[in-house]
Amino acid sequence: MSRTITRRGVLGTAAVAASLALGLAGCSNSSTIGGTASSGAPAASGSAASGDAKSLVIGSANFPENEILARIYGGALAAKGYTITYKPNIGNRDAYLAALKGGEINLVPEYAGSLLSYLDQSANAKSGDDVKDGIDAKIGTLNAVAYDLADAADSDSLNVTKKFSEDNGVTSIADLSKVDSVTLAANPEFATRADGIKGLQSVYGLDNIKFRAINDSGGNNTLKALLGNQVQVADIYSTTPSIIDNDLVTLKDPKNLFASQQVLPIVSKDKASDEVEEILNDVSDELTTDDLLELNKQNQGSSKTDPTDLAAQFLKDKNLG
Repeated sequence: MSRTITRRGVLGTAAVAASLALGLAGCSNSSTIGGTASSGAPAASGSAASGDAKSLVIGSANFPENEILARIYGGALAAKGYTITYKPNIGNRDAYLAALKGGEINLVPEYAGSLLSYLDQSANAKSGDDVKDGIDAKIGTLNAVAYDLADAADSDSLNVTKKFSEDNGVTSIADLSKVDSVTLAANPEFATRADGIKGLQSVYGLDNIKFRAINDSGGNNTLKALLGNQVQVADIYSTTPSIIDNDLVTLKDPKNLFASQQVLPIVSKDKASDEVEEILNDVSDELTTDDLLELNKQNQGSSKTDPTDLAAQFLKDKNLG
């Protein structure tokens, strides 16, 4: 599944959601809904260990970053004596939120803005606090609660080369007004999105932006165009390793053109407790966008480090597990 679908919250039909939820058992590396258990504990079957408040099944969307986050949050709970079973790579948002609501999993890492759009398609909150307030008002429909936002965010971000930034004094989106004309590369829908070219005009007053559609969600073709100066600005997800690999400058967004996509864990109500909240909030307090960039780099780079190992090292480094 593409990064666009998983992060921006493109939704399937109700029928797709239902069929994916029913087919969940076939998505794991285990024959049971519980998947693989931590610390040698047996895998749960049926509902998500519903009889034991200290046993949780943790799910993830079907892309590596989200599995890494699931194993970080799960590892922190395991370090405090919880029995954790993992159900990674469930599918898209329709599938894993249906699983959460139905009790097949108990916890899943989410991205704030996309989650709010799923819960309330009329929502237009942008800042982290406003997005979180919107989530809190609607999350009960999933029989779940949402804990604290991490500083870490995986969102659209506009990036320029270091040379372009230094030559033109550009460090924020607003600074693009200093340049006579710039070409921006992004997926085709950026041309009509409210937070795309239209938003650059209405929010930042930029009328000097030319648009080039490159349909790879900030991938290799977009990067090649940016490094070759065929475009000067590129929309690349903020935790994509190419940002650090190529020393790109991510432009600040002081007017919140892009809605907050900060990471947060959501937990089924029957597993929520003061202790669970404290453990998960401690993780979120330590988790930054730079951390996600580095974790993704290790996972996707030459070392191909497994999400389980990355999570364990992160928790050790942060004294959380």
